Amino acid sequence: MTGLHLSSLGLSHFRSHKSALLALDGRPVAIHGPNGAGKTNLIEAVSLFSPGRGLRRAAAQDMVRRPEALGWKVSGILQSQTRVHEVEIWAEDGGARQVKIDGKAAAQLALGRIARVLWLVPAMDRLWIESAEGRRRFLDRVAMSFIPSHAEAVLDFEKAMRERNRLLKDQVRDAHWYQALEAQMARSGAEIDAGRRAALVELHRAQAEAETAFPVAELELTVTDGEMPGSEADYGTALAESRLRDLMAGRTLVGPHRADLYGVYAAKGVSARDCSTGEQKALLVSLILANARALAKSLGAPPILLLDEVAAHLDADRRAALYDEICALGAQAWMTGTGPELFAELGARAQHVEVTDEAGLSRVAAL
Repeated sequence: MTGLHLSSLGLSHFRSHKSALLALDGRPVAIHGPNGAGKTNLIEAVSLFSPGRGLRRAAAQDMVRRPEALGWKVSGILQSQTRVHEVEIWAEDGGARQVKIDGKAAAQLALGRIARVLWLVPAMDRLWIESAEGRRRFLDRVAMSFIPSHAEAVLDFEKAMRERNRLLKDQVRDAHWYQALEAQMARSGAEIDAGRRAALVELHRAQAEAETAFPVAELELTVTDGEMPGSEADYGTALAESRLRDLMAGRTLVGPHRADLYGVYAAKGVSARDCSTGEQKALLVSLILANARALAKSLGAPPILLLDEVAAHLDADRRAALYDEICALGAQAWMTGTGPELFAELGARAQHVEVTDEAGLSRVAAL
């Protein structure tokens, strides 16, 4: 089968799972079980097939099953269009996460070239009302889904900015110490800004072209204290000119780290932050689906979707509409819920998995 999906997933000493192995096909995966059984741990393992720290943003040492294990491993067979890849991800005794693709050591960023994984988890429900950092991270993941190198640009920018901020805090005034760092920040910062704006164009287009039961979100990228400089050269100049002000503040005050994502519930003309909790959730679902549709159009296959406890926050009609859209898209969507009744509308269109907790040991069984 072509497309993008996991045909197998294996876990060893990962979180609450001592050992688990699932054989899969490209259909959605409906996972049910009681709270605390390990459902989210299962989809967190799938999130590691994309660059970054996974849906919980956890350190590698925090993923190991305690107390008996010193390390953990996640493995899978990834169907990526017409190619099949064997992927292994693991960490040993508090060490950093390691990756092998088809038996060869690889950087985490290489996962972005063979897989696209999007997720929506309960921690994101407050996206519109909490700090701008979460919204930037959300938009960067959207951008990374279209442009895998976006992740590298973000890492390069953050590293250079940390070093520049250290100079600022130490009140270093010699321009020579800043020039190389600011050149790196200008390159990666301009790339980040361009990637974010390109991602917004894709989301807007995907929302405009679709018939969906979920509300359209109008999105705008804003920047604190003015505008993001329009080019690498302009941003380099802005950093140099802002150096005195930054010295007084002890940190960098211009750049993509000052951006924010502003959303509006289009049909009502209401800011996303002022919408009800249910409306905010519906907007997020809409954006995840739009992201998936845009990727399916540009890549020829939809991404893998991870939707943690999403069914519990939707009424029956919206839930059925979500399942219909996922199936029409052809995505392998991993969805969790406390009971099988939450996935009744899916029927045989999905593969069903039960996770139970017996004496502190998570057990995974395909139904």
